[in-house]
Amino acid sequence: MAVAERKVQQDQTRVDQDEDRLDDSRNQLVRDRETLGRTQTESLQAQAAAAPTLSAPRLDRAIEKPIPPNLLPPSTQLNAQGQTIGRLINIVA
Repeated sequence: MAVAERKVQQDQTRVDQDEDRLDDSRNQLVRDRETLGRTQTESLQAQAAAAPTLSAPRLDRAIEKPIPPNLLPPSTQLNAQGQTIGRLINIVA
């Protein structure tokens, strides 16, 4: 009988210890979730602050700017017959 009572008491002690560990784990889980939520919020705020905002293209200004002369192709010159000077024109084709 004494052995059975001791066994029951040991089992009850283990159950109590398991309950304490379970409570500790639940409390830690709550703290970890709160920390994760704060970290995610801070991360989103940091990403939003770091992302540069692009302004809309100004097409009216792009049209007003002329192309620099050094980037334009050389203008062609025509002779009196309308042929391009400086290039070989095959008229026999």
